[in-house]
Amino acid sequence: MAATPLIPQNPMPGNPNLDGNQQPPPPPGTDMTGICFRDQLWLNTYPLDRNLVFDYFALSPFYDWSCNNEQLRMRAIHPLDIPNLSKMTGTEYMLSEVMEPHLFVIRKQKRDSPEKVTPMLTYYVLDGSIYQAPQLCNVFAARIGRALYHISKAFTTAASKLEKIGYVDAENEGSAIEPKVGKEIIDFKEVKRVDHILAALQRKLPPAPPPPPFPEGYAPPVAPEAEKGPETQQAAEAQPPTLDPIIDQGPSKRMKL
Repeated sequence: MAATPLIPQNPMPGNPNLDGNQQPPPPPGTDMTGICFRDQLWLNTYPLDRNLVFDYFALSPFYDWSCNNEQLRMRAIHPLDIPNLSKMTGTEYMLSEVMEPHLFVIRKQKRDSPEKVTPMLTYYVLDGSIYQAPQLCNVFAARIGRALYHISKAFTTAASKLEKIGYVDAENEGSAIEPKVGKEIIDFKEVKRVDHILAALQRKLPPAPPPPPFPEGYAPPVAPEAEKGPETQQAAEAQPPTLDPIIDQGPSKRMKL
């Protein structure tokens, strides 16, 4: 969710404590990650650097007026003076990272002793706009929720496409099976009827006479039908039939009695 810009109604440069417009600190645990603060009049008047960034941060609604930094400001001490802050206990703000003039990271923490501090919240000033950084658990929850959403959407899309593919395959299989089934259907009654007619005709016809025997010593050339090609068969049909060596030799070659 994009942060909503929060612009002060009466932006006054300088110390807001002198104007009497102090705002009560937000209740503990208030989520202010949905808003941002920007005072363009202050930015046009003062430079944004490590010395004045805390004064600019104090204008925002993220600032807790009960912090130790405000007590130092009331004593005319720089609010980020570490030697003085380390001697106090309670809530304080520290400047943790600086990339002038674009980025300033301010950490809110609770100090129990000079050596013991507990981090609470983090704020950053990016190009003059102040934001509250989300907590790590919220970041993880948002990232996991977004990942689960995309995974669920991907499974839904894949399931819909698989259903369409299965439906099309079923139609194709049905259309392919129907002609095959039509070709393979055999009417056995019709087959028996045809066999009965052929058997009756075969009984009415006389048996074929046996072929005459070949003369002794004559052996016609035998060529298997499978080995004969189409050219060999045409040549055989073009040649005249083989003459009988005894009957068709003519009267001149017959023996005289």
